[in-house]
Amino acid sequence: MTRLRVIKPVVDLLRSPKGPRDRQLLFGDPVDVVDETDGWSRITSDKDGYPGWVRSDQLGPEAQQTHWVTAPATHAYQQPDMKSPDRVSLSFGSKLCVLSEQNRFLETELGFIPAIHAKLSTTHLTDPVAVAELFLGTPYLWGGNSRFGIDCSGLVQAGLLACGIPCPGDSGDQERELGTALPAGTEPKRGDLLFWKGHVAWVYGENMLLHANAYHMDVTFEPMDQAITRILEQGDGPVISHKRL
Repeated sequence: MTRLRVIKPVVDLLRSPKGPRDRQLLFGDPVDVVDETDGWSRITSDKDGYPGWVRSDQLGPEAQQTHWVTAPATHAYQQPDMKSPDRVSLSFGSKLCVLSEQNRFLETELGFIPAIHAKLSTTHLTDPVAVAELFLGTPYLWGGNSRFGIDCSGLVQAGLLACGIPCPGDSGDQERELGTALPAGTEPKRGDLLFWKGHVAWVYGENMLLHANAYHMDVTFEPMDQAITRILEQGDGPVISHKRL
């Protein structure tokens, strides 16, 4: 087994070589490589134990992670100057190895990133719902895990991992492993999770959900009673679980 990391901004984690996407990995994510064949690597993601296949050229040697991106997204510039050419875009949650700090920019192997867009790797945020809110308007993407495209379970995972709370990648595993199940009729409160078969949503506030969903095709607010009725009427069933973290 070899320890490597993701060296591209966003990488699809596939079910098989050239197969369908199950999840995504972000720049700097550590992985364990357990097999290699024909330019493909079978890996296990360090952040949640998710297995899958990525192209071998999307991986590189480990490096000390000093910072992580806490803005919804950021650019790496050619110079420590916002008017210099931008080289690449990175999503919230990307992990960085900072070489120096210059003129309010962090020097990395990719270029210079605004210092205001990152925090030390030892820093955890405190409100997973506020983290999820950073993704408002992000396009819905099945299996997505970035600011450039995300799905319902990716949105939950982004919020929890940013706050130092372990979280699996799929909504079914999240329903089984996260929080405490509450009796039917319990009044939802901010930070609770509502689960349907194949879907999960954050409770944002009184009668309000925040979720990535294929109906709106983005991350959006939706009145809770409206969402429950809509999902039932479109044939995806009732709420199956109400969990409190």
